[in-house]
Amino acid sequence: MTLRHAILAGALALAACAPRAEAPPPAKPQYGAFGFDTAGMDSAAAPGDDFFRYANGGWVDRTPIPEDRSSLNSFGVIAETAAERTRAIIEEAARTAPAGSEARKVGDYFNAFMDEARIEQLGAAPLKPELSHIAAIGDRTALARELGGALRADVDALNATNFYTDRLFGLWVAEDLNDTTKYRPYLMQGGLGLPDREYYLGAGERFKEARAAYQKHIAAMLTLAGFADADARAVRILALETAIARVHWSVDQTSDVAKANTVWTRAELPARAPGMDWDAFLSAAGLQDQDRFGAWQASAISGIARLVGAQPLEAWKDYLAFHAVERGAPRLSKAFVDEHFAFNGKTLSGTPQLRDRWKRGVDNTSGALGEAVGKLYVEKHFSPQAKAKGQEMAKNVLAAFRKRIDALDWMSPETKAEARKKLANFKVMVGYPDKWRDYSALEVKADDAYGNAERAELFDYRRNLAKLGGPVDRGEWFMNPHTVNALFAPSQNSITFPAGILEPTFFDPAADDAVNYGAIGGVIGHEVSHGFDDVGALFDSSGNLRNWWTPADMARFKAETKKLADQYSAYEPLPGLKLNGNQVLGENIADVAGLSTAYDAYRLSLAGKEAPVLDGYTADQRFFLGWAQNYRSKYREAALRRAVVTDVHAPGPYRALTVRNLDAWYPAFKVQPGQKLYLAPADRVKVW
Repeated sequence: MTLRHAILAGALALAACAPRAEAPPPAKPQYGAFGFDTAGMDSAAAPGDDFFRYANGGWVDRTPIPEDRSSLNSFGVIAETAAERTRAIIEEAARTAPAGSEARKVGDYFNAFMDEARIEQLGAAPLKPELSHIAAIGDRTALARELGGALRADVDALNATNFYTDRLFGLWVAEDLNDTTKYRPYLMQGGLGLPDREYYLGAGERFKEARAAYQKHIAAMLTLAGFADADARAVRILALETAIARVHWSVDQTSDVAKANTVWTRAELPARAPGMDWDAFLSAAGLQDQDRFGAWQASAISGIARLVGAQPLEAWKDYLAFHAVERGAPRLSKAFVDEHFAFNGKTLSGTPQLRDRWKRGVDNTSGALGEAVGKLYVEKHFSPQAKAKGQEMAKNVLAAFRKRIDALDWMSPETKAEARKKLANFKVMVGYPDKWRDYSALEVKADDAYGNAERAELFDYRRNLAKLGGPVDRGEWFMNPHTVNALFAPSQNSITFPAGILEPTFFDPAADDAVNYGAIGGVIGHEVSHGFDDVGALFDSSGNLRNWWTPADMARFKAETKKLADQYSAYEPLPGLKLNGNQVLGENIADVAGLSTAYDAYRLSLAGKEAPVLDGYTADQRFFLGWAQNYRSKYREAALRRAVVTDVHAPGPYRALTVRNLDAWYPAFKVQPGQKLYLAPADRVKVW
């Protein structure tokens, strides 16, 4: 779920389908003597009382959160380096790539975004066509047509970072969960401008403050776009969104795949979700020929459709106008950009300063032409040695997981056989895709930042629609190669490790193996274990949603994972704000099982040899420190609060504490009863 993801010119632009050979990796690791940042530790902290502080306290104390970020973690540090590299690559493409080439599209997209003078000159003009369409809505059929025409493929039911869209509905085109040999279109709830339903319905003062600030923000954006009576419109829009929020599913409900796997036929839509003119909606969306739809949050989709039919037409027109302005603001003139950031950046996340324009340009270009940018990136910054080492480690982690399945004393032979079959069917993708996406149909203009973004979204939407009725692409990547993240795709039984994450601190070819296995090995184990967490365990070896467990085995599994949910529900990141153990359960199962598997894989890699002591640290100590360094992180309060409410991942400091469930951690750091993190052996969660 989690966490669900360079060029020169001419002939080189066409030949960048695989990285070029580079020099062997450096003999010295980037961090310290063995690949771990020992200077970032706090040796005064007792590992058994605060392992996060022990591993990362020095880094926390001396590393400020950049003014343009709401938080900072290992992922973010690497992402900043990747952004600088990507900028150089894009600017080179803009200067030297031949006209009409894919690389030139990358450069032109970036240059259009960076052309502030042109954007200021245009002001709010780019919004006028869409706002005119909205203003012309005269009845419910026209409203449905406008809503359908705005539909985009901008959600992913199995990627919790992409559950929601500000459009009324989102479309997810993916394998049919009951038959993964074909695609199915899934409708998902959307329509909210605040991060989650809790922001509309929560009684806490922080939520009330956020709602008041949001109403002012709505009015400010509408005023910038030239609307009269902006304050009154803002009241109506917030009231409408609050009504939408009341029918929304929560984060953990949305993660309940078995409950969400609802199928409606085309003929059933008017009865299942009355209020929407579905003929008009689907025709405008290009979905009129589809016979079956997934209704991911069925009751929410029904509830939203009822609101389409019941709420005043003028309220809907105000709502659509505001969201058109809000979506377009980052590519409009400075007044729009500043107001958009003041609310979404400062108020909601506590970020003091807007990111430099070039960084936003890199992000926007990568969002529109991700694989084209990634192709250029890996040609310059991803070596064959790194790919080979990543593949080798993944092979060892899979072998270790197989041994863990074999060793389970609570699982029946029938369920074990299915688990082995599923593991054997895993596909590992490292670095970059075998086949690159074709962007030839995407029109990019060097003087049209707003239009480029609109066309890129429509291009991606049509690319997704084109899947329907065709064969399933088992080699599709769901992340860009330069993304600093990793992914498990349950319907494909694939795990993906982009080139972007195969960098220190997660991975360094020159680092000590114990550190690499604790860091990137833990990530590999995490993604493998997602195939067997509370959601992944529901999918069989072909990726179909099918129960392959005996009732007794599933009961034992749920009992053990409940212990983990309870363990995390006890953590309190802010006074009065505890983690929801069920909301973060899947990621924590993957952390516990993944780290355990990575530890076994490291031991297997030694082939019976004794691991050396380096700089006074044993192999086990280096392994666990490598894991903890993955999750060194700092948050501004608003960002931490938002993460606890909306994210299915526990905040980084609590992910580092996964170690307390592994028996090997205790002797490695001499952790004793009475220390804060000590768990009695019976209380240590053992999943897989």
